[in-house]
Amino acid sequence: MYIFVENNTIIVIQILKKYKAAFYFILRFFVAYVILTLLYNQFLSSFINAPDTFTRAVAEQSRILNNFFNYESATQIVENESFVRFFVYDKYVARIIEGCNSISVLILFTSFIIAYRGNLKHTLVFVLLGGLFIYILNIIRVSILVVGLYRFPEYEYFMHQVLFPVIIYGAVFLLWVLWVNKYAKK
Repeated sequence: MYIFVENNTIIVIQILKKYKAAFYFILRFFVAYVILTLLYNQFLSSFINAPDTFTRAVAEQSRILNNFFNYESATQIVENESFVRFFVYDKYVARIIEGCNSISVLILFTSFIIAYRGNLKHTLVFVLLGGLFIYILNIIRVSILVVGLYRFPEYEYFMHQVLFPVIIYGAVFLLWVLWVNKYAKK
């Protein structure tokens, strides 16, 4: 029995040595993801029954974008509601909730970049510029989604659950591919 345990230990050590890079990638990703998520959740805990700062900003910036393109839009914050109401031509079409603000996507994006590390300067610049790109893309996504919900409410499920998540996560995936191929340490 002792030899069996010893052999398994040797096998585990050999596997860890063989896949050391993958193991450290997963460890760095997990640590970065947990730390960033805990920090974000700490931030969110200060908003009880009210939309957080980022959710308010995304709703407001999407409203401004819609109005720029002549889709008369308005937002409304109601006391004791943790979301922002979004109106297009005075019709209530959507609730902008915490999940709409792209912060969880930014945490996922940043954790991967940290895990598949490059030099510090490239990492910081890529996280900042990539994060800004994702944030702006998300504002455009929310803006188009609420107009889509106004014009085509029968396609709500497809737009909200399929099309627009594919757009935002597809952009994140393409940024990851760019990072791995151009900037990450080989």
